[in-house]
Parts: sequence; C-alpha cells; structure tokens
Amino acid sequence: DLHNPSWSLFPMLLPLVPGSNVCTSRGASTCKQCLDVHPSCAWCSKEDFGQGAAGLSRCDLKSNLLAAGCTTSALEFPTSKLQVIEDRPLSNKAAGATQDVTQIKPQKIHITLRPNDAKRFTVKVRQVEDYPVDLYYLMDLSYSMNDDLTRLRTLGKGLAEAMNRTTSNLRMGFGAFVDKPLSPYMYISPKEAVKNPCYSINTTCLPQFGYKHVLSLTEEVGRFTEEVKKQMVSRNRDAPEGGFDAIIQAAVCKEQIGWRPDASHLLIFTSDAKTHVALDGRLAGIVQPNDGRCHLNSDNMYSKSTTMDYPSLALITEKMSENNINLIFAVTNPVVTLYQNYSELIPGTTVGTLSNDSGNVIQLILKAYKKIRSKVELELQGVPEELSLSFNATCLNGEVIPGLKSCSGLKIGDTVSFSVEARARGCPSKKKKTFIIKPVGFKDALSITVTFECDCKCQAKAQPDSPKCSNGNGTFECGMCLCHQGRLGPHCECAEGDYNPMAQDRCSGPAGSGGPQSAICSGRGDCVCGQCVCHSSDFGKVWGKLCECDDFNCLRYKGELCSGHGVCNCGFCQCAPDWQGENCNCSRRTDTCMSSVGLLCSGRGQCVCGACECTQPGAYGATCDKCPTCPDACTMKKECVECKHFKRGKLIEDKTCSRICKDEIVLLHDTNAVNCTYKDENDCVERFQYYEDASGKSILFVVKEPDCPKGPDILVVLLSVAGAILFLGLAALLIWKLLVTIHDRREFAKFEEERARAKWETVMQHLFNIIIESTEDSMQSLHTLKYANMPAPSYTHTLTHTKKAHTRSVLLPFSEDVFYYFCYTLLLPAEQKSSQRKGWV
Repeated sequence: DLHNPSWSLFPMLLPLVPGSNVCTSRGASTCKQCLDVHPSCAWCSKEDFGQGAAGLSRCDLKSNLLAAGCTTSALEFPTSKLQVIEDRPLSNKAAGATQDVTQIKPQKIHITLRPNDAKRFTVKVRQVEDYPVDLYYLMDLSYSMNDDLTRLRTLGKGLAEAMNRTTSNLRMGFGAFVDKPLSPYMYISPKEAVKNPCYSINTTCLPQFGYKHVLSLTEEVGRFTEEVKKQMVSRNRDAPEGGFDAIIQAAVCKEQIGWRPDASHLLIFTSDAKTHVALDGRLAGIVQPNDGRCHLNSDNMYSKSTTMDYPSLALITEKMSENNINLIFAVTNPVVTLYQNYSELIPGTTVGTLSNDSGNVIQLILKAYKKIRSKVELELQGVPEELSLSFNATCLNGEVIPGLKSCSGLKIGDTVSFSVEARARGCPSKKKKTFIIKPVGFKDALSITVTFECDCKCQAKAQPDSPKCSNGNGTFECGMCLCHQGRLGPHCECAEGDYNPMAQDRCSGPAGSGGPQSAICSGRGDCVCGQCVCHSSDFGKVWGKLCECDDFNCLRYKGELCSGHGVCNCGFCQCAPDWQGENCNCSRRTDTCMSSVGLLCSGRGQCVCGACECTQPGAYGATCDKCPTCPDACTMKKECVECKHFKRGKLIEDKTCSRICKDEIVLLHDTNAVNCTYKDENDCVERFQYYEDASGKSILFVVKEPDCPKGPDILVVLLSVAGAILFLGLAALLIWKLLVTIHDRREFAKFEEERARAKWETVMQHLFNIIIESTEDSMQSLHTLKYANMPAPSYTHTLTHTKKAHTRSVLLPFSEDVFYYFCYTLLLPAEQKSSQRKGWV
C-alpha cells in the first residue's frame, strides 16, 4: 500500500528526475531486481517493449507500463495475499471433549508476500471457563524445609478443594529434589554421612538425591496426601539447591508425570534457597551440557544427575514453552528477588512469597493461578529471519496499545485481540516456511504458512544460449537478454573490448539535465557498446543503467550509514522493521515508552521515535514517571485503592484497573509507610499507606473500616425540633406580654397625666365662678359650703350652689381644713377675719 504511512520507503516515491519514480530510479536490470525495489513496481516481459522509444524502462509502475503498450499477459506484477484456512469459533466453556475446545482464532493462515510487502491479520484469544488443570508440586526436601514438609502433609486436601473452585477437572502430582549427590554438593565424610547426611546433627534423614518423581498426576487427592506423608527430608552441603534439574525433568518426562495435552499445566516449585544454574556443574568436574531430555530410570530417579550439568535459563524457557507449562516459584522472602529476576526471563512464570512453614501455600497457588489466568501473552515459534512481525494489542477497554503482544487484568471468559503485521524483508532459499503464534501456556496455537513471492513467472520460460541474444551469447529471459560474461549490449552483440563512439550518447542522461547523470555513466563507469560498465568501488557496490546507484551514499546519523538500522539502496535508506525515517533513526517501538503502570509515558507525554517527550510541566524521566509538581503518590494511588479494593471508581468504569494498578493491596498496617487519606463518594474518610519494597514493588496497606459520618438520630431530631418550636413559642409569648405591658404602662401614665390635668382645670373654673357669684352673700355661701360637706374619701368634697339652680360636684385635692382656710382668705371681709379666726381656734 503506497499510502501506508508506516512504509519506510516513502521518500523513494519522490521524483528524482522528470519522469522518474521509485521503480525507474533503482537501476533494476532484471525482473527479480524489479520486484525487490518496491511492491508497486511491475515488469513488462513483452519482447518488443520499448523499441523505438527512448527512455522506457521495463521496470515501472503498472499503470505506466500499460500506458506504454505492455500487454496484461506480459505484465509481471505478483500481489500479496492472505487466506484463512481454518477458523473455528472460540469456545465459552470447556464442556465435552477438551480437544474440541478452541481458545484462539483463527487456527491456520496462509500468506503470500512479495519482497518488502506486508499483510495484517487479527488474532483473538479467549480463556474458557472450567478448563482442566494438571498441578505438579515440586518440593525442595533439603533439611531446612523440614517444617514445610510437615505442614504440606496436612494441606493436600485443602489445596484440592481450593483448586476445585476454579476447575472441576483437577489432577495433582508430587516430586522432590535436593542436589547432585556428589562432592562438593554433598557430605562424603565420615562414611556414615553418605547414608545419613544428618549424622552430625544426631538425627536421621534420607541419603542425598538429585530429583525423584514420587506421584504421577492423579485425580485421587487421598493418594497425594499419603505420598507426601511418606516423604522425609535430606541434607546437602552447600547453600544452593539443584531445583533446575528437577524442573527440566518434570517438564519433559510427559509420560511419567502424566501431563494431559488438553489441560493447563501448573508446575509449583517450592524452596527456601538459591539454585544452581548452568556451568555450576564444573565445581564437581561435570562438563557435559544438559540436553533437555527425560532421564528418569525405573525407580523414577534422575539418572544423569552426576554426569550432566545443570540446565540454563534458556533451556528452561524452551522446555516450558514446548510443553505449555506455567512455572510458579513459591519461595521464601530472602530469595524472592532472585526468583523474580528468573521469572522475567522465563515467559509465563510467576513468583510468590512462601511463609517459613509453607502455611500460605494454598493462597499462594490460588493467587498465582489467578494471575496466570488473568494474562494473555503471545509467544512466537519458528519465525523466519526474512519475516518481521509487529503487534498491536486491543485489550478489555478497546484501547489499541501499539507494540504490545500481551493483555493483563482479564477474567475467565474475556476475549482480547491482537493485530499482527507480517512483512517480508528478504527472499529465503526455501520459499515456503511455517511458524507458530500461541498464547503462553496454551495448547491452542495459530499456524501461519508464508510463501515468499520473489521470482517472476517468466523466469521459468528462460531460454539459455538463445539465438535472440546474438547467436547464443546470452539467456533470453522475461523479454530481454542476460548476456554471458564479457558480452554487452541489448542483444549481447558487443564484447567488452569493443568501442563505438556513436553509442556514447546512450550512456548519459538527457542533454542539459545537469547533475551526475549528465556525465558518461555518471562518471563512475565506462560506456561499452552503448551500455555502462560500472567501476568497482572501495566503498561499496555501484550499479544502474547509468551507474547512478550505489549502497554507500545515503544519509548518516551519528556517523553510521542509515543509523545502523537499515541498508542503503541507490541513495535511500531501506529501514529495518522497527525503524523509520530518512536515515532510519526513528524507532517504531512503543513498548520502550511504557511505564510500570502500563501507560504510555505515564500519561504525561508522547512516545516519539521510541522515546518519551514529556508534555506535562515538571515531568521527566525515561517514561515521564518522575514529576515533583504532579499529583503526589497518595493522589495517584487513590484510584487504585478505589478500583482494586472497593471495586469502584473511574478505573473500574473504563476497565483499566488491572492494567494500570499493579500494586499489591493488603489489609495490614506498616508504620514505615507513607500515610494517605482521602474522602470517597460517600464522604467517608479512607486511609491507606503507600510503600515500596527493596525491589521497587508498590504495596498499599489499606485500613479495613473507613471513617464515615454517622446518620442523624430520628428521635433526637424530633425532640429537638419540638423543643425548639416550644421554646420559640414561649419566647414569642413573653416578648408579646412584655411589649403589651410596656405599652399599657405608657398609656396609663399618659391617662393619669391627662386626668390630673382635667381635675385642676375643673377646680379652678368652679372656684372662679364661686368667687364672682358670691360677692353679695359671701357669708351665706361660706356657711352653705361648710355645712354642705358630706362624708367622702380623703381629698373628695361636694360643692353645692343653689343660686344657679343646679349642683356641681368637684373633686378637690385638698384636706378639709385647707379648703376652708382657702375660702376664708379669699372671701371674708377683713373686719370679719379676726373674729372668725378666733372662733376656729
């Protein structure tokens, strides 16, 4: 596809000279060379093609050749094809015969590829439910594992019951190992120590052995328990054990162990010590490499323990893959880091921390099995060197992750897919090759057969020593003559020593074109019979119709031609599969940008040419994982606590929790960890601690019970409301009463003031009338007033005046004596005052 942006030869499509293109500018002189140039190039094998027309090339774009008069039958233009041969649907459950279970789709593909062309296909994988499981328990029986053996004798039934919750078809087996039974790995002195290595510590144990197979895989759990109870520990001299010998034998001795072809294979390796690896056998004079074959004798003992070296990690990886075995290292804490390093080199391997007495082995196995089943990783077998493969993974959330061939965080029954691009990078001698793509630990596989379409059909019709080539001086092939050594010319009509000045014009570019090609043979060859014979060069190869091509004049990067990631082809870099750019200095890989949490550049940048360019301010590091100004670890890990522990939050919604959150979460408390708190959606305060161990693994210690605000007490609320209403009512009533009282007192005071004013005015008016009207008969009036006095309350008197024919009642604020004195002073004549005063006295 010329419009595919991933095509690394895109710069070659640019015109070099007027009328040239990627096909005509490469100097292809044969049909095979033409097909190698570019997938868009075609060859015209028509014999008379180009006669009478200068500048026509048999190697050109298909459309150009047809326009120039080439017939369809004479056109050599092979195309790449992909054909699905077998495509059974994926199974949902392992019901019925296990050989009918399908966990990968499709199952068989045939691809035809021409050079530098690619085809893309999709592989789907689904782990079915209730798939059979074969579990082989391989135990270290050195003396330090004595308490572990004691504990295992009681755990067989519990292990089977726990595994039966994941599968209804379980078989269990048992094997044991110590180390090679020869010095310096074993005790050889005194003689008693050979038969009883525990002689020096006054106890009895078994003689040292390398590996022994105890119990073949069986459905009878009781037999497993019985055989484990029969076992005794042994004792070796040096610290490392010989467990790798046992792993190889347990993997390859399929008949003795009883591995079923249609089952998941779990090999549980338990130990508390390091293990010997390849070349350690030289300490005992053993130089024969491990051959990876089964060597169990009639007693089910490893017979080559003393004559064959320990296996290498590469051999273990190969045998685990061949036999579809998932290896689980269950080791104690002091050696966990070592076995984690091993697991990174052995696909499909997990590591768990074993307690000192193996008390947690059931939980460890279940957790490891769950981890194995939660991940799908593709492995490749037998891929041809001339073929390059690139992968894009589409996991649960539908996000396409370039460069990855694995998905994690899966549940049983989930389906994931991988887009695979296969590109031909050369032409092998064997044109048809087959390779395998399969998930690690799966029996199911995709078989892919590739046919490399590197030759033209017209090559099969070649005519050696053809009369068309100047009486047999060449082979007529694909419409042209391929001259014998020393012959030149379109029809091999010239010898190398011939010289024809008239043919010189055919050895240079168009007149006035300028550039190197305007010179004879570009200045890098001799023109013989109108054909360029290119000079040899110390720098590389020179070729082309006008000697215009070479393999050393390409762009360089850091002093290396095509950055060391491609080959120079006629002035342009032809990049290797994982590289692109004019000088092949830009990597296509994105896995190098993947952070430890499974995000490209930690979500803080972009992956450009295989390296992260951090876009978030303050972020730095190879994967932008360091960022002092970014949200702290508590903020980052909060989402993982929400999704992994509480099964909620945005990571659950977008189904990225398992891929992003790799932290281990435990319900413990560690005072050395970083304390973190946050409020969840229910306004509860969640507390957890963030800690990284020596290996860099993150551990989150989560407090079991969050601190949530308590709900209101309904009775208290009702009583409070009622009390508040009553209190407010009483307060309002009291305020009203106070206001009314104040108002009444003010009104009463005002009334008293007005009444008092009214009394004085009345008295004064009556007194005035009395004085005026009583001038003639004052004494009579006085007498009348005096004897008209009636009993009344204090300060109250009635005054009656008969002259006006009516009676006036007046309230006087005076005592009786004061009143009479007042009248005496105002009304009596002066001469009468003296005599009257004497009478009062």
